Amino acid sequence: MGAIKGKDFIDRINRLKSEIWFDGKKFEGNLSDHPAFKGVIQSKAALYDMQVDPKLRDDMTFLSPETGEPIGLSYLQPKTKEELIKRRKMIEQWARHTGGMMGRSPDYMNTAIMSFASSSCILKDKENCFPENIKALYQLARERDLSFSHSFVVPQVNRSQTYFEPSEEDPISAKVIDKNEKGIVVKGARLLATQGGITDEVLVFSTPKFLMDPSEAYAFSVPSNAKGLKFICRDTFFEGESHFDHPLSSRYEEMDSILVFDHVLVPWDRVFFYDNVEAAFDFFNKSSFNPFALHQVVTRQMVKIEFILGLAELLVETINVREYQHIQEKLGEIIIGLETMKALLEKSENDAKLDEWGSMCPSMIPLQTANNIFPRVYPRFCEIVQLIGASGMITLPTEKAFHSTTRADLDKYLQGATKDAEDRVKIFRLAWDLTMSSFGTRQTQYERYFFGDPIRLISSFYKTYPKDEHVKAISEFLKLKTAE
Repeated sequence: MGAIKGKDFIDRINRLKSEIWFDGKKFEGNLSDHPAFKGVIQSKAALYDMQVDPKLRDDMTFLSPETGEPIGLSYLQPKTKEELIKRRKMIEQWARHTGGMMGRSPDYMNTAIMSFASSSCILKDKENCFPENIKALYQLARERDLSFSHSFVVPQVNRSQTYFEPSEEDPISAKVIDKNEKGIVVKGARLLATQGGITDEVLVFSTPKFLMDPSEAYAFSVPSNAKGLKFICRDTFFEGESHFDHPLSSRYEEMDSILVFDHVLVPWDRVFFYDNVEAAFDFFNKSSFNPFALHQVVTRQMVKIEFILGLAELLVETINVREYQHIQEKLGEIIIGLETMKALLEKSENDAKLDEWGSMCPSMIPLQTANNIFPRVYPRFCEIVQLIGASGMITLPTEKAFHSTTRADLDKYLQGATKDAEDRVKIFRLAWDLTMSSFGTRQTQYERYFFGDPIRLISSFYKTYPKDEHVKAISEFLKLKTAE
């Protein structure tokens, strides 16, 4: 089959008939028609269409080693720096199409599946581990261009590191409660499945904790319409289909959902490992998942800062405030952030090396640096957009207002220095949707915690960063006595 078209994706999602609960009701019908999902499904379909566009195909796909059909470049296991860069340029194209707003564009999970498969040998010969299943899923996903949601977050009942659930028969956090000749049986919940219910599959895997219940140490994938699996959606941030009124949320509102497993049978051929704490640690921390996933994420984040810079400069031009030094300083902040992210991304590729499994793996330290910078600068950049827009962010008429008898008033009183009233309002509504709407505030919170707690991220970075050489240099400079 190879790379699919947008229509193929939409038809496939509609056929699944996954169990999705929205606003207290079980959804029936075609998911692509539901207002809360329609925009993002159409936006994803547009990404798939880019893969088969004759003008873009060579930049978006590579030939399958099995069938010779074009398949998505995000599934490529890079063997050279050139392939790593080519892969990143494809990710950039998808990110630019969405302004970096879609945190779960298909290439994110394609990257995850690829990286787990490429380093699956770390599970070889370990108890209750099936590395061959990861490879098989990767090949299936690659050849059929499957889409994935995922979850590695447990319900936040008690965030103490030493907390254990009192009940194993009726768990809160999803656990393996049984196994039989057909597979493992999972019961309980997982959180924050972004785009849950609007993908072909759901990948669920454990993230290692200080103390870990072996029944929570697993990794598997199941179809989104698996029996007993339900998606309970949060409230929607979609406020209307008008691209004028809601330029971002009408297109890129990615629904988040709770996964509820009610005795879901996971077939053995979809189980990667279970009841193995060591495997859970290795799968998450020693595989190539983190460097490749961060490479995709930092690429998207870089593009998102480009989007913010373009919008901020357009605001400045529209109301003619470029001469003020405090405005120049604010735009300079965004430029410094953008160039820092670009430099770190390029350094990760320049310092890339073949890992022990033969993949050209981007360097982690530059990516970890970027991953610690972005959650801090993104809220600030949103604030800068708000500060530039000032009170202009508040008085924003709708698209319908420009098609009413008040049009003449709007044209006169809402014009900008370089834009007519309609274009000025379009620009300011985009700024509002990015930074002040429910969609925009979700984006800020999402980016703050995209790869986990920012404090935990920087703590881990500090502990793993190679510091000994620098300490040794200072010790030698001061001619300190060495400890015996």
